[in-house]
Amino acid sequence: MPESTKSSQPDPSLWAVILAGGVGSRFWPVSTPERPKQLLALGPGPSLISDTIERILPLVSPERIRILSGEQLGRALLSQVPALNAGNLLVEPAARGTGPVLAWAAAKIAQIDPAAVMASLHSDHVIAQPSVFRTQLLAAAKHAATHHTLVTLGVPPTRPETGYGYIRAGERVPDTIEAYRVARFVEKPSRELASDYVRQGYLWNSGIFVWPVATLLEQIRACAPEIAEHLSLIEEGRDAEFFARVPASSIDEAVLERSQRVTVVPAHFTWDDVGAWDAVGRTRPADANGNVVVGSVSAVDATDNIAWADEGAIVLFGVEDLVVVRTGNVTLVAARERTADLKSLLNNLPAALRELKSDD
Repeated sequence: MPESTKSSQPDPSLWAVILAGGVGSRFWPVSTPERPKQLLALGPGPSLISDTIERILPLVSPERIRILSGEQLGRALLSQVPALNAGNLLVEPAARGTGPVLAWAAAKIAQIDPAAVMASLHSDHVIAQPSVFRTQLLAAAKHAATHHTLVTLGVPPTRPETGYGYIRAGERVPDTIEAYRVARFVEKPSRELASDYVRQGYLWNSGIFVWPVATLLEQIRACAPEIAEHLSLIEEGRDAEFFARVPASSIDEAVLERSQRVTVVPAHFTWDDVGAWDAVGRTRPADANGNVVVGSVSAVDATDNIAWADEGAIVLFGVEDLVVVRTGNVTLVAARERTADLKSLLNNLPAALRELKSDD
């Protein structure tokens, strides 16, 4: 449906940086280094990366979009997004976490547009109400530019999720939008603590950030000396040396948890980071018995299952709360509640089985 709101028009100062590294091992055996989860149809569209680009394009013109990824994935990602080309890629020389890579992206953008406001997005998020998302992102960008602050979008939780970080909002910042000082960041809590945080009104840390590139670089110099001491290498065009020297870190730990210039804006859209197979039950429609199916799947006397058939067929009969995945020579059957533990499963599988590809 065409959008006519002001927030859907490209904003000349806003850039979008999309984090698209990683494999997504919790979506094994479908997600592999050759076909990571960003290329899978885990959301409403043909792939998560195409969903992400389609969601942001009405707000940010293509020349102001950068996809951060390793060299191996770059061209595969672009093949999913006809609107972009090789100039939209920032190929990471090495994986160092979100702290160094977002510092690098901000420094590269600042060389082109020193007044840029940068939105940091993830390629594996599913967001309903995309027009609401764009409206809030643009408002957050204006807030960040006005107050010279680092803004995170916080999602009101719908369950005591242990796989997400949480944010406690502090005092409200005077402005036309609802924004609060961040009083506390909490990393992935126990279920008991997560339940307490939900009751206390904490927000999920979505990992969606907005900031002027100049403000981020200033706060890196003030709060993250382990990154700041290497920034001059980027200014000198020695990007590979920057990645060779800088220690790995997350932007949350290196900057946001140390800075006094962080605000949170409560999100008014539905959000999911699609972290494991059970998320498909939230991001795709279910049948009358609660089964979410992709591919050739028949379900008889079956309830609340997730079934994904890349090829061939799956038949579910008299079962409930399972995840069944068929791809190539591998079939995975797991309890739905255990899908977040797939990394531990992979660590205990023989390498020959763990590394099977779907076309083996």
